[in-house]
Amino acid sequence: MENASQYMEWIQPSFAPPAWLFGPVWTILYILIAISFGYVAYLYYKKKISWVVLLPFALNLLFNFLFTPIQFGLSSLWLATIDILLVLGTLIWSMAAIYPYAKWVTFINIPYALWVGFATVLQISIFVLNV
Repeated sequence: MENASQYMEWIQPSFAPPAWLFGPVWTILYILIAISFGYVAYLYYKKKISWVVLLPFALNLLFNFLFTPIQFGLSSLWLATIDILLVLGTLIWSMAAIYPYAKWVTFINIPYALWVGFATVLQISIFVLNV
């Protein structure tokens, strides 16, 4: 796997997980993301929420999907660090925005938020160690 080999080439902080762990973790998280985003899109389609509630979910998906091409395609640790901060920010925003309408969506995103929080610290650490 090209991403794993590139990941291992960077200087890592002591708390960095092994590269093989990212695939299984993200598989589970993408299932949760699909469920929550799908439900939010359904609510929007049924006119039960406004586009303002849908917006942070859409932005979060965009920033999330851009991370890998930025990090590994462009090999830009700087842009990837900015992107992961946007992922974290839009995730917190989306969890707060949907809470009044569907608390369970906020709750099922807690593992995603915890992982992205960890990934943000990891990304910032990798960036600092490799500049």
